Amino acid sequence: MQSPDIDMDLQEFRGTLAEALAEGGTQPLLRLTDEEIAILDPDSLNECVAPTPRISELSTQEREWVYATALRSLVSREAVEIANIDELDAVLRASSVNSVPGDTASEGGTDPASTPSGVDLDMRVTPEVSLALALRRTAARALAVEQHTSSGITHMLVYIHAEDLYLVERVTSGGLHMFTLASSAKDAAEMVQLFIDPFEVADKDGRVQQLTPQQISEENVGRALNEAINNALVVGQTVLLADAPGPLLTTYATDKALWTVYIEKPNAATGIEARPVGKTTLQKMIAKLITPS
Repeated sequence: MQSPDIDMDLQEFRGTLAEALAEGGTQPLLRLTDEEIAILDPDSLNECVAPTPRISELSTQEREWVYATALRSLVSREAVEIANIDELDAVLRASSVNSVPGDTASEGGTDPASTPSGVDLDMRVTPEVSLALALRRTAARALAVEQHTSSGITHMLVYIHAEDLYLVERVTSGGLHMFTLASSAKDAAEMVQLFIDPFEVADKDGRVQQLTPQQISEENVGRALNEAINNALVVGQTVLLADAPGPLLTTYATDKALWTVYIEKPNAATGIEARPVGKTTLQKMIAKLITPS
C-alpha cells in the first residue's frame, strides 16, 4: 500500500486552519478508528504516542478483515479517494470469498497495517484527514493524559504547536480517536480538565503539602490525601512529553473533591506538591503545562 504523504510543511494547512478557527474557534475536526488510522498512516502505530487499543487485541488475520472494512468506511464517508477503486473492489470481493475464519494459512506477513494483498492503493485523503495526521506527527511537545476509572483506561493527547494551535486527540478504550482543533491553551486545558474531572468535583483550593519521594513510596502522605487516593473514582495521570523530561501531574477525584500531586521533575528530591484544588486552579495548572515556552 502506498501511504499518503503526510510529512509536509504545515504552512500548506494555514488556509484551512485560519478558516476553521476563524469560524468558531475551537471545534471538532473528525473521528477515526484504530483501523482507519492503520490504513491512513500505518507507520504511526509504532511512531506516535497515541495508543491503538483495538488493534493490539487482533490477530494478523483479524486485522486484514477489519482493515478491509475500515477502508470501505473511509471510502463511503469520502474521507479518502481511491483512484484504482475497481481493482481494489475486485480484490476485496475475492478476499471475502476465499477467506475462512480461523484459517491462519492465509495470513499474510506480520505488517500490522497490511491491506488485502494483491493491490497497491492509489489513495488521496481529504484536507481534514491530512491535517489531523500531520499535526499529530509533527508536534515537538505533547501532553499525554490517562484517565483511570472502574470502566478501564482512556487517553487524551494534546499536541502543542503554537499558542493558537493545538490538536487534541481523545482515544476511547474501544479505539475511537476524536480530534479537536483548539485555538488557545485555555480551550485545550478545559478539555483536559473535564477529562480528568468528568464529574466536576474540583471545589476549592486547600493548603499546599510538600512531599518527598520517600513519603510517596512509603504511602506516608497524610490522612486527607490518603483518603482521596483510596476513595478516588477517577485517577488522572498527566505528563508533558518533550526533549527534556517534563512535569507529572496526578489527580484523584472523589465524589466530593479533587486532589493534585504535582512533581516538577522526575526523580527530583524536592518539588513535589499535593493539595485539593478548585476548578480555576486546576485549569491554570494544565494550561501552564501546555503553553509554549
